[in-house]
Amino acid sequence: MQDLPQLMPTAAQAETFGGVTYRIEGELVPVLTVDVSKMPVYFEHHILLWKHPTVRIGLKPMKGALKRMMAGMQVFVTEASGPGMIAFSRDGAGHIVPIHLAAGSELHVREHQFLAATGNVDYTFERVRGVANMLFGGSGFFIDKFHGHQGDGVLWLHGYGNVFEKTLAPGEIIDIEPAAGSTRIPRCAWRRWWTVSPAASSAA
Repeated sequence: MQDLPQLMPTAAQAETFGGVTYRIEGELVPVLTVDVSKMPVYFEHHILLWKHPTVRIGLKPMKGALKRMMAGMQVFVTEASGPGMIAFSRDGAGHIVPIHLAAGSELHVREHQFLAATGNVDYTFERVRGVANMLFGGSGFFIDKFHGHQGDGVLWLHGYGNVFEKTLAPGEIIDIEPAAGSTRIPRCAWRRWWTVSPAASSAA
């Protein structure tokens, strides 16, 4: 019998990677807390929960601003830096997954999964077209592309439901409901997937 997708951890205690130390707590509506004293973190505008007064908030311009504007996507993300800690949480139940991006690595993420990332992680995007994708996603859907070109970094994703990991064996194929697929490693033909639970896939 082939291996089934495995549930990812739902908590992290004082994990350190890519210049930051972070915690993930809470089972129903999880909270991500990050120490930004040594490395800034950028994030979606509406997820800030609390911060220390010494943490500075600013805007980080994204690459390809014109393309983003034409696609109706955000041109800026919010960035936190300075001594202290900051906490993030989505306004809804789900699962926060930390991904440690080693220097030189890259990850492609389905739209609406991004939560936050360390400042040394590059963030671009592309539109995925095709008849099948347009059937389930209107004009297709967008893939966020994260690159560790500037060194080790951390990417935090949010799934509206539990998040599972499935690593495919050579030649192994599985079919995934389009809204349930979250990430893949480029150049691996969708070899590694993070999937959200079927009950929540319509919201993802």
